[in-house]
Amino acid sequence: MGKVNGWVDIHAHFTPPTTAEERETQWRQLRDAHLLAPEPYHWRPETMLATMDRLGIAVQMLSPVPVDSPLPQLRAWNDYGAQLVADHPGRFGLLAGLPTDDPDAALAEIARGDTETHPDGYLLTTRRSGVPLGDPRLAPVWEELDRRSAALFIHPSAVAPPFRQTSVLVELPFETTRTVVDLLYTGFFRRYPRLTVVLAHCGGALPALSGRLGLLGAEEYVFNPLGLTADDIRTDLAKLYLDTAASGTDANLAAAVTMVPRDHLVYGADAGVPCSNQNNMKRNIDALQNSHVLTPREVDALGHRAFDLFPAAAQRHR
Repeated sequence: MGKVNGWVDIHAHFTPPTTAEERETQWRQLRDAHLLAPEPYHWRPETMLATMDRLGIAVQMLSPVPVDSPLPQLRAWNDYGAQLVADHPGRFGLLAGLPTDDPDAALAEIARGDTETHPDGYLLTTRRSGVPLGDPRLAPVWEELDRRSAALFIHPSAVAPPFRQTSVLVELPFETTRTVVDLLYTGFFRRYPRLTVVLAHCGGALPALSGRLGLLGAEEYVFNPLGLTADDIRTDLAKLYLDTAASGTDANLAAAVTMVPRDHLVYGADAGVPCSNQNNMKRNIDALQNSHVLTPREVDALGHRAFDLFPAAAQRHR
């Protein structure tokens, strides 16, 4: 167990080449964001490719580490990701980061992709420089992405917990949940129906709370400016795709399949960051392969499903 046959990992981060001093600085920034990495992390494509081979991963959809990097740094990150895809077209895809704290810059980065970075999809962090994805100023960005029928990968931003603990355990999952509930009630999923939206970490706490949303979400005391009904809420949540990063256990999957169809589950490893390593990625695969919620056929299908979401990456892999 722990090895698969040609899966696609939708949740894989990368870092441009850095010096030891830069890695030390990044490590301290991660710790300041309550991502308590044990030591500075050095991402190398050759090391990641070797890990992919050991685990049986055919393709990774690379996305920048979701930190509040300045715009020039984010653009450089996307450029390096594009170069990685050019160097390894059958092994890597790119989910380009968008500067969603600046709508004009985000639109410019989308346009730049047509001629320079050619991403397969886009990474969205739940908030950037304090600006949440539900900010109404971002409507032109969503309209453009919807026009393109884009695939979006929503990843939580690091939020400091109210007690001493890494934000990885509970704050990241709840940050995703808060963001999606905001998008739900502001009509994001109805206004932009051509978008494909994938949530990191199996949607965080959202699947476990989806029943509560369906039960209470249309009550008169809920802020519900669009007048969503319980059926509307269930329908909109069922449109989402969920990755299995650190979430391949039966407890996660049982909640997930009450919210989305089984064919809306995709494999993710959360590779390329200090909190993930080959051992816990292997344990996550083991949990999937030994699932009592999904059949072996369903597990293998979710491992390959991202090829359907990212046809250009699938074509490069062939």
